[in-house]
Amino acid sequence: MKEPAISSDAPGEKLLMLGNEAIARGAMEAGVQVAAAYPGTPSSEILETLTKVAQKFDIYVEWSTNEKIAFEVALAASICGVRAMASMKHVGVNVAHDPLMTASYIGAKGGLVLLSADDPWAWSSQNEQDNRYIAEQGYIPVLEPSSVQEAKDMMADAFRLSEEFKHLFMVRSVTRISHGRGDVVLGEITRERRKGSFKKDRSWLVYTPVAARKNRLLMIERFERIRQAVDTLPYNRLKLVDRARLGIIACGLSYSYTLEAIKWLELEERVSVLKISTPHPLPQELVKKLLKSAAEIIIVEELEPFVENKVKAIAGEANIPVKIHGKNLLPVIGELSTRKVTEAIARLTNSKPPVNFTKLDKLSEETAPILPWRPPTLCPGCAHRAALYAINSAAQRVARDYGKPTEPIYPGDIGCYTLGYLPPLEAVDTTICMGASIGIANGLAHVVAAPIIAHIGDSTFFHSGIPPLINAVYNKANITVAILDNSATAMTGFQPHPGIGHTATGEETTSVKIEDIARACGVKFVKVADPLDLKKAADVLEKAIRFEGPSVVVLRSPCAIIEQREKRQRGEKTIPYYIDQDKCNEKCGACIKLLGCPAIVKENGKTIIDGPLCTGCGICVQVCPHNAILQES
Repeated sequence: MKEPAISSDAPGEKLLMLGNEAIARGAMEAGVQVAAAYPGTPSSEILETLTKVAQKFDIYVEWSTNEKIAFEVALAASICGVRAMASMKHVGVNVAHDPLMTASYIGAKGGLVLLSADDPWAWSSQNEQDNRYIAEQGYIPVLEPSSVQEAKDMMADAFRLSEEFKHLFMVRSVTRISHGRGDVVLGEITRERRKGSFKKDRSWLVYTPVAARKNRLLMIERFERIRQAVDTLPYNRLKLVDRARLGIIACGLSYSYTLEAIKWLELEERVSVLKISTPHPLPQELVKKLLKSAAEIIIVEELEPFVENKVKAIAGEANIPVKIHGKNLLPVIGELSTRKVTEAIARLTNSKPPVNFTKLDKLSEETAPILPWRPPTLCPGCAHRAALYAINSAAQRVARDYGKPTEPIYPGDIGCYTLGYLPPLEAVDTTICMGASIGIANGLAHVVAAPIIAHIGDSTFFHSGIPPLINAVYNKANITVAILDNSATAMTGFQPHPGIGHTATGEETTSVKIEDIARACGVKFVKVADPLDLKKAADVLEKAIRFEGPSVVVLRSPCAIIEQREKRQRGEKTIPYYIDQDKCNEKCGACIKLLGCPAIVKENGKTIIDGPLCTGCGICVQVCPHNAILQES
């Protein structure tokens, strides 16, 4: 296997890197020895990159069962004097929140870094939360890069700072950093490998009320030292322009947008700029210098007015008479852009943007109606499509027995199968967070009379589905849990999980069976079915729904993408299906109306199967009432 370029130990060499690769490279340069994560977009590629170099650089790398465990693994390594990191998406920090709040009391022996990949505009998430607030709550200093190069540099430096101040640090990326690309100048990879050792110290590591009170004071003292140091960190930079009427405070990636906006408006010598890379704690002395130098200030930051509110407080406490703008001119929803920043600065400087945005908007309004609607969809051959169809079929049969119009309720979860909320399946009624399908089903079971069928993926079940399943058994919730097992954490890039049988680095390990866990939780009705056999799967599901008490059906079939890859590797051909036009009743449309498979399309008034897209799964054959779908010979 070819060695990845990212492992090149050539300081000064320049490589084009994905932001997440740069973050991983920064950790390598810092000499990270333990890295743990749970996959989640936009953070997944960080650990994936480290798995490829783990053996060469003697790094212990693991995909943890969830983010809480990932952080605890890293925390344990730090306690033993080893440099360690945990990486996760922004909502994953919620899962790690419990140990995180106490980790700040503990501090760090070996450098300890939490990478939070935030997702403004919720491109692949259920919310846009701003994790600077979690950092503030936990006295966790934040480093926020403005470019891919800085992402690498800050990650490398975060370990040094963590050890210098004996404190946990957070590096906050955002989607445009994590999934952007840029040239990165490499630094030297640290080859030092420490031997971890655990020293018993109950006053430091056993958090009874007495220890918590003592260590909280120490945490605050450490954080105060960090607060005093951030004004001199090279990542925070102030450029004062003589007699500038406007001062701009730009945070993280927004600094890059700001520089482009200033160049567009030709304001390089007319505005002062403070680059903020530590939104918590803020470099207060630099902020005060800027506030005193200008009549107006604008704070450019994505999502919440986190820095804006703090700057206003600094101005008030220092009695500096300055007008401060922020979210009155910039959106609190979604990502910023060069255009949005340009428009805000132009308003304050009476400048004219070089591009006629009004014309662009008009063009967009004219073209939008003629562009085809392209909703996200499950892949051709996806077993989740079959599973959701079977769930619908079985639930509707049971619902008819209630004697009055009763709609089944389908609590859903986070994964590929969430796309089942769209027509024609419409099999997802709630999506809250990882594991919430079973938790929500628990609550529904005690307040409504209807068939309740929660569905959850295999990786998500291991992540956070087990406690609510135990709760259902303990509290006698009459629910059915369909566990859609496609043998992968497919939505984030096919990372392994405890049910796969191998670790992040490919080592063979025990494969944990979901059905065994369900039985161990006390579930009396546990069955395994192949969702691609629609009739059998629906029959098993119907029995499960009719069972009094909690029931579990594991719908197991490999991810279509993985299956197709393995077929190609074995040299096997996929034999697609086609529609016999002599048998097809065009008025019927069952194959399209019931499944929504992207391989089945309308062309010149006829329903056809797009051969190159077809995976040969045969689901459509089972729903066609006219036996018009045949397999090519």
